[in-house]
Amino acid sequence: MGRFFIIIRRMTRLFVKRLTVIDFSYLHTERGLLGESWQVDVELSGKLDDKGMVLDFSDVKKTIKHLIDKEFDHKLIIPTLFPGSQTQQLDQQLKNTFTTNRGETFEHTAPESAYCFVETAQITEDSLKLAIEKRLQDLLPENVETIKLTIYPELIEGAYYHYSHGLKLHEGNCQRIAHGHRSRIEIFENGQRSTKLENEWAEKWRDIYIGSRADLIGQQDGNFHFSYQACQGSFDLILPTCRCYLIDTDSTVENLARHILQEITNEQPDKSIEVHAFEGVDKGSIESTVL
Repeated sequence: MGRFFIIIRRMTRLFVKRLTVIDFSYLHTERGLLGESWQVDVELSGKLDDKGMVLDFSDVKKTIKHLIDKEFDHKLIIPTLFPGSQTQQLDQQLKNTFTTNRGETFEHTAPESAYCFVETAQITEDSLKLAIEKRLQDLLPENVETIKLTIYPELIEGAYYHYSHGLKLHEGNCQRIAHGHRSRIEIFENGQRSTKLENEWAEKWRDIYIGSRADLIGQQDGNFHFSYQACQGSFDLILPTCRCYLIDTDSTVENLARHILQEITNEQPDKSIEVHAFEGVDKGSIESTVL
């Protein structure tokens, strides 16, 4: 009788849950400018190195998280294969004109560092995952055979909204005029959660651009034109007025929480209100009144 040999190949997989959160905006073929926050899990498989590791956890952060944060986070992500998207070079800047399938047009002019271009017809979790994996392939050591990313939004049971904004006074990447977040909203009325108020604000700020009146330099043909100078350069954004919400301050999360509180207390001055405004995942600001 012949002998049968079973060859067992060991495979070791390293994982990191919620390695990072990508807070960004992208241009959606139907919804236009859309703020988003996607969490990233990573799994690496391969042979053990001379230290008995697939990859040191510190190197996962140095290599993978660093690339994601540098090339995808706090950027405007453009689907280059969508026919309604056109990009041109303007001196030290890029100008992107994006017309959705619904006929709305968005114009974004900014330094090249504020953009991320993905070769796809539409930005999705899968298309962004593939783009990141492709850029990581040449950065990992030879013993790492495969890399698998999982990109997904935060599970939110209650109300939330997508918003884009820019903070001209910020010294980091928040100064970019079109980056954004997917954020939950929690509002307490006399100590009790008010799903009614939460849903009202989630609807009011659905797929919105929150702009400061100080940055609004013009209004024409149903569009607002925002513009400012920041540390990284000049930023301009033109988009339909119906996609905008104007406030009197810069759109820091502290100011947004205070704005929501003030609007509610103006209508309900006899009630104790507390607002938990989130900026993406697990961070934000609380504003409250005490009667």
